[in-house]
Amino acid sequence: MTPPEYGVGVSALQGRWQVEQVLALAPKPASVSAAQPLAVPGRWSGAGCDHRAVWGRCVGGSAEPYECVADHVAVAFRCTCPSRVRPCKHVLALLLLWARGQVAEAVGEPPRFVTSWLAPLAGAAPPPGPPEPPLASPEPPSSAADVGAGDTSAPEPSPPPPPTDPNPSRDDRVARMAAGLAELDRWLDDRLRTGLTDPSLASYRTWDDLAARLVDAQVGGLSNRVRRLAGAVGNGPDWHEHVLTELGILHLLAVAGRQLGSLPAPLADSVAATMGWQVRQADVLAGVPHTDHWVVMGRSDVREDRIEVRRLWLRGANSGRWAMVMSFAAYQQRLDDSLVVGTSLHADLFRYPGALGLRSIVGRRHGEPEPAVDVRPSSVAQACTQVGDAIIAEPWIERFPLCVLAAPTRVNGRWVLTDRDGSLPVVEGVSGLAALLACSQGAPLPITAEWTPKGLVPLTAHLPDRAVDVGPVADPSFVGAA
Repeated sequence: MTPPEYGVGVSALQGRWQVEQVLALAPKPASVSAAQPLAVPGRWSGAGCDHRAVWGRCVGGSAEPYECVADHVAVAFRCTCPSRVRPCKHVLALLLLWARGQVAEAVGEPPRFVTSWLAPLAGAAPPPGPPEPPLASPEPPSSAADVGAGDTSAPEPSPPPPPTDPNPSRDDRVARMAAGLAELDRWLDDRLRTGLTDPSLASYRTWDDLAARLVDAQVGGLSNRVRRLAGAVGNGPDWHEHVLTELGILHLLAVAGRQLGSLPAPLADSVAATMGWQVRQADVLAGVPHTDHWVVMGRSDVREDRIEVRRLWLRGANSGRWAMVMSFAAYQQRLDDSLVVGTSLHADLFRYPGALGLRSIVGRRHGEPEPAVDVRPSSVAQACTQVGDAIIAEPWIERFPLCVLAAPTRVNGRWVLTDRDGSLPVVEGVSGLAALLACSQGAPLPITAEWTPKGLVPLTAHLPDRAVDVGPVADPSFVGAA
């Protein structure tokens, strides 16, 4: 008598996962980005599925196609690629195809590389025939749930019923995120119905309660935005406009966060990062480096949640692309000062995934820093175009670097950076403005600044013989601290 298998008699079409269940398996957002280009039928041969598994051969850059198989009942998977990440991008791509209904139900027996791997999981003997080498490694197949789904020793004759979730821990996180984003959207609807004059909005507790629920839903990035809004209510004559804009951005992120599977990969990475999905440095450093002569254009220090945060803006001398290197320090501890404003460094840069791809890590350095000789400023009109393109790519961005050839001047009671094309306002009360005026002496000069929704924050005045760092310091008391 044939030993029982879980799922027998259930059509492979009926047992297909949802795309969200596949995304829940991804060990990091970058895995989804890497899998998306492979999740097309043209990259696969011999793909098929049944009530137990989905399989196929991924045709790529290797001499032989990678053989992939995923047990969607026991939630285990195997691929012949050398990646140590489990599940790898090939497995994720195959599961995405299957979830979208682009893998046909098999007629007849699966290929031998599938049956020989599945047999120990089902407690059945492998089909007769010559032995095959292991698909990837001698270890048992990886299981997303880490509950012994890939254990090939002493299998139970009657396996338990199939789990309802492909990965309880990660799928639970995705479910909590989706529930938290849905709650956020309902909260935003309530705010629009009651209006911004609702007295409860003046209470910090209103915002703190929402922020705490978002933390519980594992979308801490949105929690930070909500807490910052608490201090904006009633602050200034145009606070209504600012708060309404931020509420619109929160709604946009709440909607996008529930549709990650249907977004283009770079945009999905940006949304995930904004919500608080962390990417490990090791995964970033495993990517392809961007090598250039990187000019350190400006520095900006702020305090965020009792942590000193430094943003260094770099621009490639050859590519012209911007990059942002961040460092963090506890209060009154020294931040990373290995990159000096006004110098150029020949180095490898590794970028975090995202639509803009600004945040980066400095890798191997190919020489000592040298003074930067050309910063190539743009006009105010060109700078406005650059900001517009960045907002199109990521509408929720809060900072973007610019380098303009302009003069600081005062127009209608407000400081601006101006040239013949137009003017860009400067943030009211920003530090470093006096030093910038002294450097310019009323004439245009190259100025690196951060664009923010409230205006520009000047960072550097580029003089012919040196660069003057005028960027903000989070807490002057820590400068020079040991």
